[in-house]
Amino acid sequence: MNRAWLETLAADIARLHARGCEVLLVSSGAIALGRRSIGLPAGRLKLEESQAAAAVGQIRLAHAWKEVLEQHGVNVAQILLTFADTEERRRYLNARSTINTLLKLGAVPVINENDTVATAEIRYGDNDRLAARVAQMVSADSLILLSDVDGLYTADPTRNPQAELIAEIRAITPEIERMGTGSASDVGSGGMATKIAAAKIAVSAGCHMCIALGREMHPLRRIEQGARCSWFFPTANPITVRKQWIAGALKPAGAVVVDAGAVRALRAGKSLLPAGVVGVDGQFQRGDALVVRDEQGNEIARGLSAYSSADAERLKGRQSHEIEALLGHRGRDELIHRDDLVLTAHE
Repeated sequence: MNRAWLETLAADIARLHARGCEVLLVSSGAIALGRRSIGLPAGRLKLEESQAAAAVGQIRLAHAWKEVLEQHGVNVAQILLTFADTEERRRYLNARSTINTLLKLGAVPVINENDTVATAEIRYGDNDRLAARVAQMVSADSLILLSDVDGLYTADPTRNPQAELIAEIRAITPEIERMGTGSASDVGSGGMATKIAAAKIAVSAGCHMCIALGREMHPLRRIEQGARCSWFFPTANPITVRKQWIAGALKPAGAVVVDAGAVRALRAGKSLLPAGVVGVDGQFQRGDALVVRDEQGNEIARGLSAYSSADAERLKGRQSHEIEALLGHRGRDELIHRDDLVLTAHE
């Protein structure tokens, strides 16, 4: 554990946090820490050895982040994800809701792949793509990948002295993809190819992505001060991308009919509350896409439901403070939150 370096990164994160940035960490190191602690030999590990090393190392890793960030008054939360948690709709929604709640409460989630349970066939295997999927999940503005190189080069700079750094990438072309090379690190599992794959995920979600040198002290501050790095640029912002996806790429599983007051509220940028719902059509689950119609049958909006059709039927026309009594648990106040809703028709 390079404690001195970790403390400078924590100081950078705390500074971002203090000025109102929401920060998430996707942290590697659990297997590398664990294998040394329990004396596993150098070289490639069997799957069960990697999982054992991760189980030991994850405790040390989380404790280290807790110590360095709490020195700055920043609360730390640990989240372990598997591939399925970011690919399966229900689990994706649960993870996204937990992360967003932690951010609203002012904590910094420290995220890692759950190596102790993920098998070789259902795991990411590198933190670059995991980080990109987390960035996509929370509609992040920027993703920073701290690497053993300071950016994307036209060729492998360790082999070709004529290689040039590409500071800005506006489109991920086949030529850019061919520039991916293997990792120079003996503990990392991702090379430049995985970073380019991560960039494709990030920019498609409206997220900027940076590849920068990680080994220097205060690596985030160095980026802000103009250090050499490579930035991948999206063509839209995360909210716009998400709204476009909801409006056009989803097949609605059902519909809700809303009263005139709810129509006005939606057009004013508000969420859809159960009180404004007068009808529920179709069979749907939490997270499914719905059409929102007015009482004349006109489509007003589309959005992602916070409740199943059965629960929506129970809640329609009722006040949000009645949800717990009606369902037996405290759910969201909104049937469709405004972040998950896009108007498809206007006055």
